[in-house]
Amino acid sequence: MATITSIRSLQKYDEMYEAVELQKAYWGNDLESVVPAHMLFSIATSGGQVIAAFDEDKMVAVLIGFLGTDTQDINRPAMANLRLISKRMIVLPEYRGQGVGYKLKKRQREFAMRQGIRLVTWTFDPLLAANAHLNIRKLAAISTTYLENYYGTSQEGGLIRFGGSDRLAAEWWVTNRRVEERLNGSRGVLELAQYLEAETPIVNEARVSEAGQPIPNEGFELPTGSLGLVEIPADIEAVEKADAALAVKWRLHIRDVFQRLFSAGYVVTDFLVAKHDGRDRAFYLFSQADKAFERIDFSSN
Repeated sequence: MATITSIRSLQKYDEMYEAVELQKAYWGNDLESVVPAHMLFSIATSGGQVIAAFDEDKMVAVLIGFLGTDTQDINRPAMANLRLISKRMIVLPEYRGQGVGYKLKKRQREFAMRQGIRLVTWTFDPLLAANAHLNIRKLAAISTTYLENYYGTSQEGGLIRFGGSDRLAAEWWVTNRRVEERLNGSRGVLELAQYLEAETPIVNEARVSEAGQPIPNEGFELPTGSLGLVEIPADIEAVEKADAALAVKWRLHIRDVFQRLFSAGYVVTDFLVAKHDGRDRAFYLFSQADKAFERIDFSSN
């Protein structure tokens, strides 16, 4: 079985070339999508980070992050808005599903905290259940922002999938008690069955086509209480393979649901995967920020 023997920061120019080759395992040779060696070196030596995981001498994963600021309030000094922007994480296919990404993100958190940075941000495709499970469930990131066609609509660069380049903006408040407790296992987490027993509504419960594919519920209604579950396909790539038009329909549907829930004051606080009604299901948990969600104190944390 493939194993990780070490994780460390890259600092030398020559070792950045291996990080470039590793990116190609996912992005291929597309120049638009691969961060080049000179840029990786500049990031690593200018306050950012290039962290790699190794199996003996073989680099098998890399995580790239750089310093940035929140530009929404340009009148605030940059130091008050400082954050770590997690740009990219690549894990070789044969090492996925072993917690490698989780270990890299924990190392990223340690890096941020040493520098006095409390917020790490990144974006991810809301239709990819595996990414949501890591980001929202395991790391306890939250999301309040849906980014429609964040990377535009050009087909160049491989950023357009399922009919668009929509992304969720993940906020990882690394010094918050909620994150600390989730990472060290001291914070209890509820499973899908418990939410359903408590009559948490499924906002957009999918039905199943004759071909066995989940079909989005276009007639959804926003929840009236403090919690709501939003369903996505447990495997959108399998949906796309079976019916590309259906995958696009899911993209447009989820865009509508998320935007309306965020506008109504809900926050993504958890992600749940379970077998329900005889099939694998995946759900985001939305919580009203001023009710059920333990709101993060941005000012003092």
